[in-house]
Amino acid sequence: MRIVFMGTPDFAAASLKRLIDEGFNVAGVFTQPDKPKDRGMKLATSPVKEIAQAAGIPVFQPVKMRDGTALEILKSLSPDLVVVVAYGRILPDDILAVPPKGTINIHGSLLPKYRGAAPIQWAVLNGDKMTGVSSMYLASELDSGDIIYTAETEIGEFETSGQLFERLRDLGAELLVKTVRDIEKGCAPRTPQDHSRATFAPPLTKDMCPINWSKTPREIIKHICGLNPWPVATAELDGSIFKIFGAEYTSGKTDKPAGMIVSADAKKGIEVACGNGETLLITRLQAPGGKQMAASDFLRGHPMSVYKEN
Repeated sequence: MRIVFMGTPDFAAASLKRLIDEGFNVAGVFTQPDKPKDRGMKLATSPVKEIAQAAGIPVFQPVKMRDGTALEILKSLSPDLVVVVAYGRILPDDILAVPPKGTINIHGSLLPKYRGAAPIQWAVLNGDKMTGVSSMYLASELDSGDIIYTAETEIGEFETSGQLFERLRDLGAELLVKTVRDIEKGCAPRTPQDHSRATFAPPLTKDMCPINWSKTPREIIKHICGLNPWPVATAELDGSIFKIFGAEYTSGKTDKPAGMIVSADAKKGIEVACGNGETLLITRLQAPGGKQMAASDFLRGHPMSVYKEN
């Protein structure tokens, strides 16, 4: 069975590598065009392109998907199946119609929950206890195709989006191998999604960064975890805007206004008042122009003022 793979970032590269390692016939790879990166603005290749080139697989990087170029390339490769993982492009219907065994996708949620660009981050932001990956057939509408398989996993209480991303990346690669094998055997199931239960996961923005201290400690901690590693939660502390990378629960109670510093202990961290009279402890942060570090280490050289009523 001839497979054409379409993907771009690390999440997709893991799936491509598993297909290659398992001996599947990957006839070609589509990935997004090389883009300028860092201060030197040198063109950087995608992780998927690096994996494909190392395996000697032809790589194609069409700028557009609807001008006929990508369609002709795909037809020339005569794929039986197209696999799409985090490609970053919407495929038109004429491309979806090329492979006789269909076009499938690995998505980082338990569909129909969290269709869209940032399913992993929103699962953390919303405080979900469970998430997973889904394999599905692609359809015209975003992430709406029939489900083939799903695999579930628990979300750790302090697990960041970045950490969960890595686990789902590997879980997705494993699920893809199972899916492709069963499609090849002709025994893969196909279950329509319940569209009435669909929720959406839009891209994250920097506007989401500021912490709303009027929320509960758990909501704030999930906000911090969900925005790590990007765009990163922020908070104003003692007159400066800090990036916040980690926090813990406390048993503390306070009548101080939400967002005020309750204590600043160089052995523990920065205790901040939340909106329900509880507190949380900031454990990792980054000062303006500084490096990420433990809050306790920062406090040793930079004491902070504790809120006192006038």
